[in-house]
Amino acid sequence: MSEQLPVAVIGAGPVGLVTALGLARYGVETIVLEEDDRLSLDTKAGTVLTRTLEVLHRYGALDDVLRASLRIDEIGDLDRATNTARASVLTGALTEDTRFPFVVNIPQHELEPVLKDALERLAPGALQMSHRLTRFAERDDHVELIAQTPGGERTLKARYVLACDGGRSQVREQLGIAVQGTTLAERYCLVDLKVDLDVDNPRDYPYLAYFGDPQEWMILVRQPHCWRFLYPLAPGRPEPGREELADKARRFIGEVGELEVIGSNVYTVHHRVADRWRDGRVFLMGDAAHLITPMWALGLNTGVLDASNLPWRLAWVLRGWAQPSLLDAYEQEQGPVAIQGSGEMAEAARAYMDGRAGDVEAMGDGNWGNAFTRALLGVSLDVDGSGDWSMVKRGSAPTAVRAGDRAPDLPLFGDGGLAHLHDLAADSFLALHFTDVRRRPRIAGDERPGLRRLVVSRWDAPHDSGLRERAMFDPAERVKRRLGVPDDTLLLLRPDAHVAAIVPFDPTAGDDVAGQLYDRITGSEQRREQEWQTATS
Repeated sequence: MSEQLPVAVIGAGPVGLVTALGLARYGVETIVLEEDDRLSLDTKAGTVLTRTLEVLHRYGALDDVLRASLRIDEIGDLDRATNTARASVLTGALTEDTRFPFVVNIPQHELEPVLKDALERLAPGALQMSHRLTRFAERDDHVELIAQTPGGERTLKARYVLACDGGRSQVREQLGIAVQGTTLAERYCLVDLKVDLDVDNPRDYPYLAYFGDPQEWMILVRQPHCWRFLYPLAPGRPEPGREELADKARRFIGEVGELEVIGSNVYTVHHRVADRWRDGRVFLMGDAAHLITPMWALGLNTGVLDASNLPWRLAWVLRGWAQPSLLDAYEQEQGPVAIQGSGEMAEAARAYMDGRAGDVEAMGDGNWGNAFTRALLGVSLDVDGSGDWSMVKRGSAPTAVRAGDRAPDLPLFGDGGLAHLHDLAADSFLALHFTDVRRRPRIAGDERPGLRRLVVSRWDAPHDSGLRERAMFDPAERVKRRLGVPDDTLLLLRPDAHVAAIVPFDPTAGDDVAGQLYDRITGSEQRREQEWQTATS
C-alpha cells in the first residue's frame, strides 16, 4: 500500500476544517469530504475561545480569523431582573499565559469560509464538496470509502478516517457506536439583529454578556456586523415569528429606534456522548463524539480540542516516529474533558442562568482563575493514564504548571532572536532543561526525530560554551517563575503545548532523560528494544 494515502476527514464544519488544517500543517496529506455543495449558511455558534485561537495560530489560520472577528476582553454576567452587573470575567489577566488574552466573536457561517480559504492555501484541492460518504470498509492497512458525487460513485482509499460529520454522524451510525445522554425539553432560539446599541441607543453591555434569570435568561453577543441574542424556548412553544423575536429583544434591551431581524435559528439541544471514539482506523471527533449543551461557547471549542490532540499523533505515526499505540491516548485524554469537563460545566452554567444553582465551579475565587478556565486554558489532560485531569483553575494569580497542563505561551530569546514556547514546540516535542548555562550542562544531542532539546537559563550562553545554538535566554527567569519549576528541572512539552512530564535531571551526568521520556510516550522504547534484539540475534 502506498505511503501517500491521505487521511480522510468527513465533514467540513469548523472541527473538520481545523482538523484538516492541523494535518496539512504537519505535512500529512489529507482529503475532506463534505456532502453539501456549499458551506453552512445557518446561524450557529459565534464565540471562539482563547485556546482555540492558539490552535488556529499553530495551524497557520489565526490572522485571517482575527481579521474577520470582533475581539473582546470581558465576559459579562448580569442579573436579568435588575439589569445590573454581577461579576465580569476580564481576560486581560491572562497576559502571563497567552499571546491572545481575549476571545473573539465571529458567526460560524463567517468562520467556515475563512478556514476553507486557509486550507486551500495550505493544501490546494483537499476539500471535496458534494461528496456524500455512503459506506466504507476497513482493510488491513487502509480504509476504503465510497462517496456519492454529482458525477456518480467515487471510490477512495485513506490511511485513517476522522469523522467530523456532526451530531447525526453517519460514520458513527455505520460503526454501530451507541450514544448515551439526553435531549433537553426546551429548545434554543438564536436571532441576529441589526440595531444600534453603541451610539443612538448606547447600552454599554459587554460584547459577550450572560443575563441570568429563572424566567427568561438571555445571552447577548456582539458580532462583527450585528447583535446576536440567544435564549431558551419553553417546551412545546411554537417557533417565534419575526415580530415576536423583535419584541423579545426589546424586553431585554428596552425601547430602541430601528431594529431589524436579519436571521434566526431554532434548534434542539442535546447532551450526548458516544460510547467509544475509535474503531480501528476510524476516529470520532467534535459533535460526532460528544454533543454538549451550547453554553459558555463550550460546544465548538471543545471540538477544537479534539482537533488539537489527534493530528500531531497521526503525523508522528505516519512519519514513523511513533508506534500506532500513540493514537490510543486520544480518547483517554479527550473523553473526560468532553464528558465530565465541558459537558458538566455547560450544564452547570445553564442551571446558573436558570437560577437553579447559586454557583458554578468554574466561577470561583479570583478573576485570573475564572478567566483561565473560561478561556479553556485550564484544560489539564490525563497524559499518563493515571486519571488525573481537570478543566478548572482557581485563584487570583497564576499557579505552577503540572504534567498534563497546557503550558503558558511566554517568550524566550535564542540565537535567532525572540521565540515563544508554543512556536518552539509546534512541530516537535520540546525538552526544556532549566539550569545554569554557565556551568556547561551536558545535554544529549538531537538524534531523535521529533524531539528537540534546549537549555533555559537567566544567563546568556557564552559564544565559546558550545551551547549557544541550543540555549534560550530567560531574562529575570520570567518563564521559569511562571512555570514554577526548581533549578535543574526538565520539562517536556508536546506539539499541542501540553506538558508531557516534569522531572529533575543532573546537568553533570549527561543522561538522556528527555530521550527516555520521549521513547516511552511514542512507543519507540519498544521499537528500539525490538531493533536491538534483532541486531544481536
